Amino acid sequence: MYIEPIYKGAIMFSSLLALLSLGLTLTFLTTRVPNFAHGSFATVGIYVALTVNKVFRTNLYYSLPFAFGLGGLSALVLYVLVLKPLIKRGASIITSMVATIAFELVLLAALNIYADYVARTFKITSRYFYLREADFYFAGQQGLFFVAPMLVAIVAILLYIVLTKTKFGIAMRATIENPDLAGAVGINADLVYKVSWLLAGGLAGLAGSLFPLYFIGNPDTGTIILISIFAASIVGGLFNIWGGLLGGFLIGFAEVLGTGNLASLLGSWIIPYRPAIPLLIMVTTLLLAPRGITGLPFGFKFSWRKGGKHAHS
Repeated sequence: MYIEPIYKGAIMFSSLLALLSLGLTLTFLTTRVPNFAHGSFATVGIYVALTVNKVFRTNLYYSLPFAFGLGGLSALVLYVLVLKPLIKRGASIITSMVATIAFELVLLAALNIYADYVARTFKITSRYFYLREADFYFAGQQGLFFVAPMLVAIVAILLYIVLTKTKFGIAMRATIENPDLAGAVGINADLVYKVSWLLAGGLAGLAGSLFPLYFIGNPDTGTIILISIFAASIVGGLFNIWGGLLGGFLIGFAEVLGTGNLASLLGSWIIPYRPAIPLLIMVTTLLLAPRGITGLPFGFKFSWRKGGKHAHS
């Protein structure tokens, strides 16, 4: 089964980007704070995968639960130790946003230290690395080509079941829509926020652990793709939890196919300007449809709530 490499790359990248943007959207829905540390949660997953595969010399896919756990723990630490105290003190969104940038810098420094430690201690490449040789192949295609979209589908189905069929999911929806009213009826809003941030960071770590199977891994990888993550969430709709999935696929395909086609027409010099594609799409969306595709007053409704309404800001 032959598939053009550019289309394979687009499917794999957009699937991982969908998981990342889903997590970012979830954190924004709970605290209304743009989380600039979200990309580094994915980098945590990248280095969990490197550790499992190269240090412990086991199957890279065994890293998935550990990457989810450490990514989720990183996000939970950010919420509990940084954002929650700021919110209690009435900090503005700008102040909280700057705090996430500061946390990202601390996490980036820690990842750089760990990368150097791994390289010196275990004599392995820990910067600008790929782990493609660690993947399996099926029907002539790399395993990630099948695993990434399947993982998105599984996450989407499980999330839908949790949000619509469980008491906690209903409590989460109620808290996101109106935290004051949810608290008045006995819902533990703080617990909902903690679980939401844990889940969001876990999804980022999960996506990150698969990233080096096809894309480059480095301590700043998550920071570099942060533009794409934000673009996906904004294009899909920051006020709709499913918008992240939709935006992830749209931005992922646009970025990979756009860069590939432009490079074939204009030359390889255009490749370093790849981040300009999601940036331009994001700016255009903010100007024309600030609530994203899922916030448009017409056409296909991709809402997670009955009646297709969006969460209030």
